Amino acid sequence: MAKISLLSFLLCNIFLLVAQQTTAQPPSFLFQFCLNDKGNYTLNSTYQANLNHLLTTLPTSQNDNGYGFYNVSYGKGSDQVYAVGLCRGDATPNVCRSCLNDSMHVLTDICPNQKEAVGWYDNCMLRYSNSSTLRYSNRSMLGTPVTIPLNYLWNPENVSSSNVQEYFDDLRTLLDGLKNEAASGGSLRKYATGQTKAPDFLTIYALVQCTPDLPQQQCINCLDYVYSRIPNCCFGKVGGRVVGPTCSVRYEKYLFYGSPYDPRPPSQKAPTPAPTNNTINNITEGQKSTDKSRNIIIAVVATVSGVVLIIFFLVCLRLRKSKKNVQAIKTYEPVDEIESAESLLYDFETINVATDQFSEDNKLGQGGFGAVYQGRLANGQDIAVKRLCRGSGQGDLEFKNEVMLVAKLQHRNLVRLLGFSLESSERLLVYEFVQNASLDHFIFDPRNRVTLDWDRRYKIIGGVARGLLYLHEDSRLRIIHRDLKASNILLDEEMNPKIADFGMARLFVVDQTQGNTSRIVGTYGYMAPEYAMHGHFSVKSDVFSFGVLILEIVSGQKNNSFRQGEYVEDLLSYTWRIYREGNTSKMVDPLMRVGSASEVMRCIHIGLLCVQENIENRPTMNAIVPMLNSNSLSLPLPSEPAFFMRSNTGSHMSFGSDFNSRETTKSSNHPKNDCINEASITELFPR
Repeated sequence: MAKISLLSFLLCNIFLLVAQQTTAQPPSFLFQFCLNDKGNYTLNSTYQANLNHLLTTLPTSQNDNGYGFYNVSYGKGSDQVYAVGLCRGDATPNVCRSCLNDSMHVLTDICPNQKEAVGWYDNCMLRYSNSSTLRYSNRSMLGTPVTIPLNYLWNPENVSSSNVQEYFDDLRTLLDGLKNEAASGGSLRKYATGQTKAPDFLTIYALVQCTPDLPQQQCINCLDYVYSRIPNCCFGKVGGRVVGPTCSVRYEKYLFYGSPYDPRPPSQKAPTPAPTNNTINNITEGQKSTDKSRNIIIAVVATVSGVVLIIFFLVCLRLRKSKKNVQAIKTYEPVDEIESAESLLYDFETINVATDQFSEDNKLGQGGFGAVYQGRLANGQDIAVKRLCRGSGQGDLEFKNEVMLVAKLQHRNLVRLLGFSLESSERLLVYEFVQNASLDHFIFDPRNRVTLDWDRRYKIIGGVARGLLYLHEDSRLRIIHRDLKASNILLDEEMNPKIADFGMARLFVVDQTQGNTSRIVGTYGYMAPEYAMHGHFSVKSDVFSFGVLILEIVSGQKNNSFRQGEYVEDLLSYTWRIYREGNTSKMVDPLMRVGSASEVMRCIHIGLLCVQENIENRPTMNAIVPMLNSNSLSLPLPSEPAFFMRSNTGSHMSFGSDFNSRETTKSSNHPKNDCINEASITELFPR
């Protein structure tokens, strides 16, 4: 009965939400990217006039190649604008142009003043750029495969664990065939769909598409790269999609596409059988009675439907009023996401046995929101279990935050959520177990620090950078971690880093670039000054924390307790001082075996760029990753960083929760599974 009641309540909420939004609105973007590192245009400028003219005239028949591909440019010199529109192969002209019209309005609203932007709907893609900012071609946007940015979506339903490999082998065979079919489609359309049988009596339906300007081999290359990203986002899922500016792929266990649109006149299409004389007579004689019956049926159905909807609406209002106290996690997300979360549900007794009744011997550490235990499931899999504090309102919020957030994230440099348990007052989060605990147990320990030569430290810096880039740009969500620090970087058996602890993360809405809060969370020494003092946060807040982390990894000392002989100051202040003296090598950890001195100096330089006091001067992760990977890129000169020793921020201000610390707290006086919440969290917003 409880499940039926909850389902009724959720259906009612969905029904009411639909009823409240009956006014026509443009559909939401699946993804959008505002490439603001490519420059802005000024209001009422020639460029803006050219862009508006171009986008207004783009979705017209004279710009269409007949198969839903639009390629136009307008203007001259530095004010010339290029635009490309591509509709899905089964979209009719009306659907295609309507989609592009919506894209035009929404994308320019989401990306105001940006010279380069790209956005995707279900039925179309729109991309525009300026001739002086094109990254992939000197003269146009055509003929070159573009795989950045890539975006991912996946069906939350899992393939049966015993059939995962067979399922994806069948998928790969299907996609390889569709790739060749699409690539050979000619200059008008490169689009293919198909299906194949899969284990468990399933059918896999798939769709692939390239922009038709790509030559055959370039389309194949683009799709090969997109295919290679499927395991990163969607392995083990019954459906998924990877979309980029010039090619895309989608697969599902259900039919999600229609017949390809064919613009040829009927005379050029396959003829349909002509009706016989008997058929014509039957149609003529039965037409009047059919029309009369249809009218009666429509009237009856409309009347009954109206009465049922009114009754259902009233019942929903009553149920909604009586269910105000339903737990937030059950009302927050749509039905499919709740079902997705429930598919990760573990029985409490299973976890209790796995952790030996949460014994102190299995305790890995204690954080602000609870303790973390090592456990082993009956199948031999090692796990890490975060047991949230009982009786904590913040614990419920953090629980919702991590389950609904981390379950959607899949990247090799993020810790993977396996499931959760929700029973009585118990809130458990089950993660993959990471063998080497957290980075702080290596980098700040004189004995363990010796094992980290420069190659390993550089590998850790690069992995954390890629994980942050995924959170900020490449995932289907835009996430600000807000508590990036050494103790929240876990190291696997090969010393690959994994970002952990998303209890304080903030999920931005689609057009949001920054936010503010009265609840400051995070850890002193890692917080950006605009956040610590004013509550303003953005992706640049995480960039600041990343810069501090780089300097700590290079020096082997904490930012807020850096010691040089008998002189104590914060690490940022010291690094800036010796940088101006031209002697940054003095801050390098003397216990570290240095492999490439130029890489070390480059990382110090990048770290200083990240911790600049002026938020506008800090680079984005999208710029930092290439800086780390290429010695040929010239780096701008850093300006003065934020010095914590001279700021008004006290070290007692706030603290974060350590996810996998092995410094146990057995001497704590707090009762078992009770803890002091030393940090606050904020609300989670849907994107």
